[in-house]
Amino acid sequence: MKNGSEVAPQSGGSYIWTIVRMCAVLIVLCGLIYPLASTGIAQVFMPSQANGSLLKDAGGKAVGSELIGQNFTDPKYFSGRVSSIEYKAEASGSNNYGPSNPDLLKRTQESIEAWKAANPDVPIDRLPVDLITNSGSGLDPHITPASAEVQIPRISKLTGVSEEQLKALVSKHTEGRDLGLFGEERVNVLKLNMDLATMMK
Repeated sequence: MKNGSEVAPQSGGSYIWTIVRMCAVLIVLCGLIYPLASTGIAQVFMPSQANGSLLKDAGGKAVGSELIGQNFTDPKYFSGRVSSIEYKAEASGSNNYGPSNPDLLKRTQESIEAWKAANPDVPIDRLPVDLITNSGSGLDPHITPASAEVQIPRISKLTGVSEEQLKALVSKHTEGRDLGLFGEERVNVLKLNMDLATMMK
């Protein structure tokens, strides 16, 4: 020790004990306290979002999340976008095909033919592109208002609900741009179909 000011070096065992204590503190802080605190705050201030933004029917049964689309195959209901993953949340993504990919061209043509068969009263040039294209995630729950409106003749014919009522329903569920600036107007297909199901009772 020089002039009584130098500190003796720690032993290897002392370093290990320091590391163990730091790990224990970080495990408690990051693995226990932080998750509990963030979960508690979320449950108090945004319980719906914290629990998955679930939508429930009149009986209180969860029928889906407003953040994840569903594959509506019954022609009486509004259909959403094409999903190459069948809206499976655990497999978010798409095939990422290029515009000249033959598989994409084949799938798009099949979607167009299916549309023509289900909507013979609507000219093909009125078919919005988002009804025959996949979103980047394959989970998009929204369509454009035009994509909802173009399905009205088919749904009115199959359900007996007037076109005027269906137009009002689409207008009711049309969401504006975020903060009035970002994104596009959109319609949540699950919310729209839940209201449609109520109207048909």
